[in-house]
Amino acid sequence: MFLRNAHPSALLFLTVTALAHGGERGLQTENIDSSTSPCHDFFQYANGAWLRAAHIPPDHDTWGVDEEIDQRNLGILRDILDNAASHAGDMSGEAAGPIRKIGDFYAAAMDEAAIESAGLTPLREDLTSIAALKTADDVAALVRDWHVRGFDVLFELQAQEDLKDSSTNIAYAGQGGLGLPDRDYYLRADAKSALLRARYREHIGQMLALLGDGRPKEEAGHVLDLETRLAKASLDSLALRDPQNSYHVVTLAQADAASPHFDWPALFAAGGRGDVQRFSLAQPGFFAAAGKAFVEVPIAAWQAYLRWQLINAAAPYLGKAFVDADFAFRGHALRGIKDNKPRWKRAIESTDAALGEALGQVYVEKVMPPESRRRALELIGNLKAALRLRLQNLDWIGDATRQTAYAKLDALGAKVGYPDHWRDYTALEISRDSYYRNMRAAAAFDARRQFAKFDRPVDRGEWDMTPQTVNAYNNPMRNEIVFPAAQLLPPYFDAQADDALNYGAIGGVIGHEMLHSFDDQGSKFDAKGNLVDWWSSADRAHFETRSEVLVRQFNAYVPTDSLHIDGRLTLGENIADLGGLLVAYDAFKLTEQGRSDTPIDGLAPDQRFFLAYAQSWREQQRPQQLRLQLQSNEHAPAKYRVNGPLSNLPPFARAFGCRSGDAMVRNDAVAVKIW
Repeated sequence: MFLRNAHPSALLFLTVTALAHGGERGLQTENIDSSTSPCHDFFQYANGAWLRAAHIPPDHDTWGVDEEIDQRNLGILRDILDNAASHAGDMSGEAAGPIRKIGDFYAAAMDEAAIESAGLTPLREDLTSIAALKTADDVAALVRDWHVRGFDVLFELQAQEDLKDSSTNIAYAGQGGLGLPDRDYYLRADAKSALLRARYREHIGQMLALLGDGRPKEEAGHVLDLETRLAKASLDSLALRDPQNSYHVVTLAQADAASPHFDWPALFAAGGRGDVQRFSLAQPGFFAAAGKAFVEVPIAAWQAYLRWQLINAAAPYLGKAFVDADFAFRGHALRGIKDNKPRWKRAIESTDAALGEALGQVYVEKVMPPESRRRALELIGNLKAALRLRLQNLDWIGDATRQTAYAKLDALGAKVGYPDHWRDYTALEISRDSYYRNMRAAAAFDARRQFAKFDRPVDRGEWDMTPQTVNAYNNPMRNEIVFPAAQLLPPYFDAQADDALNYGAIGGVIGHEMLHSFDDQGSKFDAKGNLVDWWSSADRAHFETRSEVLVRQFNAYVPTDSLHIDGRLTLGENIADLGGLLVAYDAFKLTEQGRSDTPIDGLAPDQRFFLAYAQSWREQQRPQQLRLQLQSNEHAPAKYRVNGPLSNLPPFARAFGCRSGDAMVRNDAVAVKIW
């Protein structure tokens, strides 16, 4: 996925872009910093006045256009859920079921008195099961039971398209089990990483003490030792970007041999899928190490680890002591956030996670008229046409590769706004009695949904995001791009705005998602979404040589301290940013405004286009969050996603009169030219 500050999943190969926009309508000229030359630092020029005046709210680690539109969304969703919670029992008819569920879920999440009164009661059964463990087989059996109930302890398990046959879902089991954001957090030797690990160990001990454990400090050491052992066996973030590193299809017998002491047939049988014969053991080295750990790690250490896993997952849904302790590390120590979000915001986020499409069905009625959907699809069609022209004019690919690229582009699907068919939550039982039990019920419901998809045809109408998500994504296995309704709100996508603003903002996002189909990883999938090498060897070599120039460009950026951007880890996003911006610009130049020189508010059409793009990225981050992003995320910070691609675009230089030698102009010797 392409979430702006998300951690790369070991399983999902989706590229998702968090480029949501908010604020006032139209180009915000009051945000321009006229004391900065656009040819020196365009991000600062476009956003400098805003950067000086804006402040990150105490309950956020980042503040920018994403967060502004998200705050407006929260107001809409709060009204929906308050109404549902107040009137769910009075409703009848087809819509009553989903609305009653979201109302009951939200009411339980908001009932602080009941949550405090319940204490640890919702966890007692699981704590008793952990205390009863005697052997390695017992540990494996509990891990299997938790997976069937939707608790991905030790590893991740989910259905996804078979990379070699995208018409069928298979199960993917991938590395996991870590409490820190990335495996390298356990392995780095620098002082700041060592300090964070010490704080993490203290946090584990504090949480175990809240559970009533008698030796929390000692047990925290066992947990950290086991997680470090798993981290050493895990692939790093860069290796996880390569889909081949998550595709190792095995029989169940082969899986048992590769990861002994677990019993994979028992897992699938417990999930009601004893008929499953093969799946992807995504990272075999990790599972081999985990298999050894079942017998080599003492049972007492496993019990501490499992208690930690339980309370780490449960803490946000328990009483204040657990919520505060969880936030002190996850929010404050890791991200620098000063205050936790108010309960109503956290309750909305949980409702969205558990019942997203039930909530979304009501949401889209309020924010997205059919005309908006139609116009967004029209804009997507215009950018597809512009990309086809770029493919036609490329001088570094041969005809065979070009024809296959045409076929892939022609087959590229687009989903806009919301699903055509909503998810059925009838089988999910929700009550007002227990917030935590509702969350576990929702997790179990999703686990059953995942197990049911193994070895079954892909539902191409399914969405991987809810309509109220401020985001977008590219799914290379379905060869599709997807734009939820929340991504298509003014001023980000505004029917009243001139073309320069729409093509610069939403056009940049659409182009970005299209170009993910042709980035360093998306380009390995064909028109049907299969992992197929459709390039000639010479063309692939040209592509990689050109991509290396972009790697070097981003490797040179140092956003904070001595931390460089990892140009190779961020390569896919950087290719999509650069190519997507070019495609959006080409499409804009085909419009009446794009072909004219008529200024608006003293700004020429091209200037408005590039300013719209740059202002869509205005953002502030806390230092801790910036470090976290640089050390674990495949996206460069916002400033470099503006200045990086624009410095390679001659039309940008012409629009603002920039010359060779200016910081925002990379001359022909170092300019990146891919798509």
